[in-house]
Amino acid sequence: MERKVGTISRGIRGPIIREGDDMAAIVVSSVLEAAEAEGFALRDRDVVAVTESVVARAQGNYASVDAICKDVQAKLGNETIGVIFPILSRNRFAICLRGIARAAKKIVLMLSYPSDEVGNELVSLDKLDEAGVNPYSDVLSEQEYRKLFGENLHPFTLVDYVKYYGDLIREEGAEAEIIFANNPRVILNYTKNVLHCDIHTRARTHRILLSNGGERVCGLDDILNAPVDGSGCNEKYGLLGSNKATESTIKLFPRECTDLVMEIQKQFMEKTGKHIEVMVYGDGAFKDPVGKIWELADPVVSPAYTSGLEGTPNELKLKYLADNDFAGLSGAELKSAIEKAIKAKGDLAGSMASQGTTPRRLTDLIGSLCDLTSGSGDKGTPIILVQGYFDNYTN
Repeated sequence: MERKVGTISRGIRGPIIREGDDMAAIVVSSVLEAAEAEGFALRDRDVVAVTESVVARAQGNYASVDAICKDVQAKLGNETIGVIFPILSRNRFAICLRGIARAAKKIVLMLSYPSDEVGNELVSLDKLDEAGVNPYSDVLSEQEYRKLFGENLHPFTLVDYVKYYGDLIREEGAEAEIIFANNPRVILNYTKNVLHCDIHTRARTHRILLSNGGERVCGLDDILNAPVDGSGCNEKYGLLGSNKATESTIKLFPRECTDLVMEIQKQFMEKTGKHIEVMVYGDGAFKDPVGKIWELADPVVSPAYTSGLEGTPNELKLKYLADNDFAGLSGAELKSAIEKAIKAKGDLAGSMASQGTTPRRLTDLIGSLCDLTSGSGDKGTPIILVQGYFDNYTN
């Protein structure tokens, strides 16, 4: 019988993960138990994805605020530090800022506006237009910001991040000066010791700061990129991708985990005879229409994946074929013609018939699907099984 269902994404429940747990065994057994309980079978090229959070927890990849403080002092000193382009997040950045502020006598906090890198708004574009402010060139002090725009609460968390971050810095005993600008060069008028906290634009920001007189310049990826007094770390990403664990500790992005995905793939083959693709995933990429956040707070969507997840989709646009190449056909004749086109499609790069298909990497697409499926709360499904993703109309 012809299959009537395409891609299916299932959240797989697993145990609460603790440091030292055997993640490969847990992932494989959880999926197999779910398959037996729910009555579905695994197929070749199914994708099993594991959220980065539980991988890092199993690795015990944690660090304290004091470890952040010590590393910041070693790399940027303990006087005035410019902290620029942080995202507005209690979970992602606030606890890092606590450690940074603990290290310094003064923090000059430079916020991008009208929103942070991942879309959290400080002020709307409409309000900027009304005030005659040009975000590409104008530098605002906190007083000017308040005079022009007053208090602006995040639409979902109801947090005034300008006040929240300023209070947090002062709680750690540092003086706080807050400015608003989008040109990284601006911070060099205040201090030559700069910690830039942007995620996806960090290489450009680093280059600009160094080429314009920055003396000690670090990114978040330079902080805790090695252990401090036995702490966790991430050699490649440092503090990028970290999350609040407790009031005084963070959980870092998982360290090297390619061995993990390969071991999970191996165990599935041994137990089922099926070739399963495996990935570790973090934040996906999708824009909320109300809060305007893009997610994307992790340095990459997937830090580790098996080789079958390399590349981008190679798909024909069915409606293009139906409206153009086969516009005169219908019914079984149209179905047959489209199936033949799919089977003969070859490499579609640059083809009109592929235009409108999503031009993103497979790991980013599947990771986004998994992030939406698992959520970030109490669903208890840190493992995602995606079936039929590589199917097409002919399967």
